[in-house]
Order: sequence, then C-alpha cells, then structure tokens
Amino acid sequence: MNASALNVKYPVGVQSFPEIREGGFLYVDKTEYIYRLVTTKAYYFLSRPRIFGKSLLLSTIKAYYQGRRGLFKGLALDALTEDWEPHPVLHLELTSREYNSRASLEAELNVHLERWESAYKCPKPERSPEERFANVIRSAYGRTGKKVIVLIDEYDKPLLNAVGNPELAEGFRSLLKAFYGNLKSLDDYIEMGLLTGVARFSKVSIFSDLNNLRDISFEEQFAGICGITSEELEQCFKEGISRLAERLGKTIEDTREELRSCYDGYHFADISPDIYNPFSLMNVFAKMRLGSYWFESGTPTYLVRLIEREQWLLSGLAPVEIEVKALAGAGILSPDPIPSLYQTGYLTIKDHDPLFRTYTLDYPNREVKDGFMSFLVPYYIKPDGQPGQFSIKRFVTALTSGDVDAFMILLESMFAGVPYSEKGSAEAHFQNAVYILFNLMGQFVRIEDRKSDGLTCQSRRRPTSSSLSLKLTLRQKRPCNRFLLKNTG
Repeated sequence: MNASALNVKYPVGVQSFPEIREGGFLYVDKTEYIYRLVTTKAYYFLSRPRIFGKSLLLSTIKAYYQGRRGLFKGLALDALTEDWEPHPVLHLELTSREYNSRASLEAELNVHLERWESAYKCPKPERSPEERFANVIRSAYGRTGKKVIVLIDEYDKPLLNAVGNPELAEGFRSLLKAFYGNLKSLDDYIEMGLLTGVARFSKVSIFSDLNNLRDISFEEQFAGICGITSEELEQCFKEGISRLAERLGKTIEDTREELRSCYDGYHFADISPDIYNPFSLMNVFAKMRLGSYWFESGTPTYLVRLIEREQWLLSGLAPVEIEVKALAGAGILSPDPIPSLYQTGYLTIKDHDPLFRTYTLDYPNREVKDGFMSFLVPYYIKPDGQPGQFSIKRFVTALTSGDVDAFMILLESMFAGVPYSEKGSAEAHFQNAVYILFNLMGQFVRIEDRKSDGLTCQSRRRPTSSSLSLKLTLRQKRPCNRFLLKNTG
C-alpha cells in the first residue's frame, strides 16, 4: 500500500475552509465556481440538500473576501484573479440551533449582531433585529470604505423547524422578511450576497420583496458547485479508492461501481455532471467501509409528517414526472411532498424533457432509497402491533429458501399491526406498508397496477438477482387484510 494513501486526511464534519487548508485535509477545489460568483458581484441564492457542502462553500468565499490568499495557494482561484483586497464580511449561520420559538430565533440573531457591532464599533440601540442589521451594514461600510459581503448559511432552518406549526412559522417569516429585506434596501452598501438553504424561496413570503436575488440552484454552470463530480472523484480520491478496494477484497473497477451505486446519482440542472454525496464519500474513505452515512446523519421527520398528512402513496413518489415550473416554484410549505423531497435530497433529476418542460425525478442512489425505506418502517410496520420487532432478514430468508408458509406467517404478523380502522386512509397505509416491505427485500414494486382482471400488485426481482417472481393479489374476505402469494417463477 502506498504510504501516501494512509496519510490522507479526510475532513469529516469539517466545514471551515481555513481549518481544512491549514490542517492539511483533502480539499476538492471548487474555487473556479467562486470566481464566477465574485466577478459577477450580485445577490445569489443556492438550494442544495443538507450537509452537501454549502457551509464549506460560504467559508471559502468568506476567506477570499478577507484577502487570505495564502489559503488558496495551488487552487484555481489563485491563478484566476489578482483582486484580493479585503472586504467586511457578515456571515450569518443559522445551523447551530433548534428553533422552537420566536425568542430562540431572536437570540441567535442577537449573537451575530453583537459580534458585528463589536467588530465595527457601532452602538447597540434598543432597536429591532432588522434595524440593528441595517446599522451594522452602514457602519461596516463607513469604517472600512469597502462594500459589505453578506453570507447567510441555511436561511430556512427556522422555517423547516416550524413545519406543521402555522403560528410559529408566521412569527419566523415576519421576523426574517424584515431582516433579509436589508439586502435590497441597502444595496448601495453591499458588494455581494449569497444565501443558501434547503428550500427554494420563490413561494416563501419572506422574499416577496427581495426580487434582486439570482437563483443559481438550477443553473448548468453551477451544477457542480457542491458535491463531488465523477471527474473530481477520479482526480482527488484515486489513492483512497485503491485502498478501499483492497479493504473490500474487490477490484478497483468493482469498487468504483459500488461507490457509484451507493453515493452517486445527483443532478441539479438540465445538463449536469453526475454528483456524489460529499458527506458520504468523506466518511467512506475516512473509515474505509461503506455505510449509510448521509441518511444516518439526520432524519426527514417533517417529510414523513407531510406524507402522512396528505395521505400520499409511497409508490407515487418515485419515479415521478413534474413540470419544471412546479419544481422551481414550490416552497417548503407546499402540500405536495415531491418538491420537498427533491430539495432535501431524497429525489433528484434523472431526466429532462425540453419539449414539455418536465423533469423525471427518482431516488439518487441506493443509500438514499434504502435509508428512506428503513426510516419509514416504524411509521407503517409494527408486527403484531409491537414496534421494534421487524426484521427484513427473516422475510428474505423465508422467501429465498422457498418456505412460503413461513413467509405468509411473517406477512400476517406484520399486517396484524395495521388496524382495520386506521385513521385516514387505511388502504393507503396498507399499500405503503407493502411497498416498504418489498423494496427492502430488493424487489421492484408497483402498487395498483390496473389489469383486465382487477387491481394487482406485482413484485419481481431486480435483473441482477434471481429470476424468482412473486404476484400478490389483495383479497378482503373479512376485516383483516389478507394476501394470496403465488410463486410464478
């Protein structure tokens, strides 16, 4: 093993550009994208899934505008520009707190405001947060003679915390609308601004007056600004791939394919490179093992609440076709879960129809799909009504061994936990449970596939698996849902 492969430091959880560069961590060079941003000198908005590199992007831009050229030695930006003159940078990070009240949001804003007021020696009058923010911007410009850079990380974190609580959401919106409104009213004092978040802003009222933001979330030239492209994987992780292949006992080509299947598949524009999840890749190479790192780092609880509330069938979530304008215009409070699933990274663009202006969305990769299905298990599947007893291994073992009786016993036990009088749509709950079960078993599932002989649900092995085919027919002979299992293989 090449000694250099063992000495690579992967920045798992490190989102500070100076810390990465000064600490000798591996850095995938994204500074050419930053050059495109800083030379345009506009206000930008970028939507990407959580822990997808947005915080590191803002940290890198901050270092550039602080004039820290030494950190960029050997990177694209160092060769692209000679303009390293420092500017005052106001960097607002809303990622570190759980917002459960308006007071909690005001407290977080106050932490940043006090730091800026101290740095630029401006008084702290008894004013509202938005008035203090405006005062800081004017003072920073007045004291330095340079226009201000405004960077806002995860602008929508408070709003995401308030999903399902309209009163709290309205309190957050009214506060943030006034606060962010300074980006337009004080345009003469601001050089450049970038806001990042999970959700798009076009339907969120806090930005109704902020029409000078340029949304680069779907722009082809910025498609690879976050995440790791296939080309970057080959250039920056060659030694890591070789070491991982040795650890897994696979060829380098098979290891590449495993990484692609697990962590690749993201696309954020009509024409986009294949993009890997950066958080997952860094964890894989740091720990030298495959795992569901991105999904395990956070759970989509509010998405599950949305799916349950709207009684959406999971089989209708992916693959799905959606109009470009519908995806681009939906906000975080939309009753349609599809845009939210895209924005949060559970679905991604897989195809684009330019004639009809539609996107086809699907799960990006195996890590996301399997993780999402596993997370949904306790919401829909409780064997004998008792949580914590579900094991997909028992189902697969019974099926692959040909023990249909054992499989049916497990199936009936699972659905004994689905009350016949399930609140809302019992049928939707039942179908979602079936969909989750067979997806976790490695099956391709279609729900309510209309045939001439009625409604059937077909499930078959993926092409790479065995040729065993299953047919499930729903029959309700009595209040308990029952299945007939036929081996058609």
